[in-house]
Amino acid sequence: MITTKQRAHLRGLGNALDPVMQIGKEGLTDNSFDAINSLLEARELIKIKVLPTCPQRAREICDMLCQKVGCDPVQVIGSMVIVYKVSTKKGFKHIELI
Repeated sequence: MITTKQRAHLRGLGNALDPVMQIGKEGLTDNSFDAINSLLEARELIKIKVLPTCPQRAREICDMLCQKVGCDPVQVIGSMVIVYKVSTKKGFKHIELI
């Protein structure tokens, strides 16, 4: 669990990111969860765009991701979701939390 101050720091870092994945009319599938988990392992902080054709709202997507993947929600604004999870890779330069 991240603190409020850490979340604010991650929000600042997340604003500069481009979305690395889009969730469309299929919604979240098992393949989506696997792809997001591997993206989080590689980057720790990712931005996801929820398309208007998606059956769920961005907040619901974020909640489902956090339950299934075990990541921390950073920000949900409009159709953008930013999530964070510490990588378990060795020799990886981790994001320094305050």
